[in-house]
Amino acid sequence: MNILPSERRVNGLGRIAEVSPTNVPADPREAARRLLGARLLGRGVAAVIVEAEAYGGPVDGPWPDSAAHSFRGPTPRSAVMFGPPGRLYAYRSHGIHVCANVVCAEDGVAGAVLLRAAVIEDGEPLAAARRGPTVTPVALARGPGNLCSALGITLLDNGIDLFDPHGAVRLELGVPLDAAAGPRVGVSTAADRPWRYWVSGRPEVSAYRRSPRAPAPGASD
Repeated sequence: MNILPSERRVNGLGRIAEVSPTNVPADPREAARRLLGARLLGRGVAAVIVEAEAYGGPVDGPWPDSAAHSFRGPTPRSAVMFGPPGRLYAYRSHGIHVCANVVCAEDGVAGAVLLRAAVIEDGEPLAAARRGPTVTPVALARGPGNLCSALGITLLDNGIDLFDPHGAVRLELGVPLDAAAGPRVGVSTAADRPWRYWVSGRPEVSAYRRSPRAPAPGASD
């Protein structure tokens, strides 16, 4: 018997809700919380988001954020962060890993949510083949680069509509979940903001690591 999306339960994380970008708040902090429990589908693999980070934009925007790629305004790299909402912002980190973000603010305003970790729900053998034979199941999509690798997300996906039901990579929102909050991982500025959100008790959530270039705890905004 087929299970309708609204009836699906994912490892106790909740039911899948109606697919609509209008259900994602514009405020990236609220959007990051809202995306916990969402289902991300990419090229034969489905995963449930359990960790996300919020990123804002320039000084003259509603969420000034010196750690965001959009802080200095639109560039060829960051232009997607300025909308429209519901788009995928994909970039390469440290020249190695592709990372995926959900654009959330209104068109012309920068705001996005980095997808940091997920639980593989369907397609685990394919995710494992992409990640390698030594990777344990809980680590298949732990960390933003690993998440993209497991789901086959590439830089060519930059700018796609995540709510297109026919898209190669798409998003289905879940019922909102309770979230823990803390500083973002690896940022050297705005390093104390509690803009990382995660589902407590999930082994798939990545470990917190503070950037060695960040000020001492309490000395950053």
